[in-house]
Amino acid sequence: MKASELEYELPTELIAQYPAERRDASRLLVYERATGAVRHRVFAELPEELQGELVVVNDTRVVSARIPIAAPKGEVLLLERLEGDVWEGLARPTRRLRAGRRYGPVELVEHLGEGRWRLRLDGEPAGETPLPPYITEPLREPGRYQTVYAREPGSAAAPTAGLHFTPELLAQLDVERVTLHVGLDTFRPVSEESLEEHAIHGERYSAPAWPRIEAAERVLAVGTTTTRVLETLARGAPPEGRTELFITPGFEFRRVDALLTNFHLPRSTLLALVMAFAGVEETRRLYRLAVAERYRFYSFGDAMLVL
Repeated sequence: MKASELEYELPTELIAQYPAERRDASRLLVYERATGAVRHRVFAELPEELQGELVVVNDTRVVSARIPIAAPKGEVLLLERLEGDVWEGLARPTRRLRAGRRYGPVELVEHLGEGRWRLRLDGEPAGETPLPPYITEPLREPGRYQTVYAREPGSAAAPTAGLHFTPELLAQLDVERVTLHVGLDTFRPVSEESLEEHAIHGERYSAPAWPRIEAAERVLAVGTTTTRVLETLARGAPPEGRTELFITPGFEFRRVDALLTNFHLPRSTLLALVMAFAGVEETRRLYRLAVAERYRFYSFGDAMLVL
C-alpha cells in the first residue's frame, strides 16, 4: 500500500484544541461492518451499542516527558526508560547538540539517528505534558491528557481512545487492562513511499490478563495500541515483551472483534490499522462523513466505534 493512500482532506478548524467539557460528552460515530450501517451517538451511549464484549483498555500513564532546554533553545522528548536513569528520547535541534554534553537535567550520551538519543536524566521526569504539535492551545488541566484508568507510567503520548471514559461509564462495562507504553512508533508519520518500507522500532507491553481476554467470546479493543498488544499475543507472543507488529490492510485479526478509536492523522500507522480493520474504502467514506458532520479530530477529538 502506498503511503499516499493514507492522505485525506481535513479543515484545520476540525482539529480539536481542547477536550470536551465532560469526557463522555464526545460524539461517537458507530459503524457496523456487517451491514454498513452508520449511527451518530454520544460517547456516554457506548454501552447501548455493545453486546457483552469484554472491553480491553491500555492503562499506560503519560510521563511529563517534554523537557525544555535553554541553549541552544530546544527540547528533549522522553520516549522510553531503558534502565535506571537511562532513557531514549528525541532531542532538537539535533545538529547543534553534542554527545557528552549536559542540557539542564539531561546528559546526551549517544546519537541513535533520526533525532533519537540515548540519554541520562537526573531524577524522575519533571517536564511538561507532551501534547502533540497540532495542539497549539495550552492545556488548562494536564490530567485531561490522561485516561481515568491510567496506572503504569511510561508513555510519551496518551492512548487517546480511552480519554472519553469516565469512572461511571467504566462501571457499566466488563473491563480488562493491558499496558503498552506509547513511544516513537505510534506517533511517527510514514515518510516512505510505501508502508512496507516503514521501519518499526518496537514498544514495550504487558498483559497479565491475557488468559481471560483470550477466552472471551467477543473483545472490544479500546484504541490502536490495545489492538497491537492483543494481536501480538494472539500470534503466540509472551504476556510481556516488545511488539513490532505493524498492522496494515490485508491483516488477519485473530482476537479483536470490535474497535474503538479516535480519528487519526493522515499518513499515520494508526490510520493504516483502522483501514485494516474497517476496510480501506469504508474508512475513507467514514472519514469523509465525519468531516461533513463536523466531528472533532485527533487526540482531543471525537471517537469512532467499528463493530
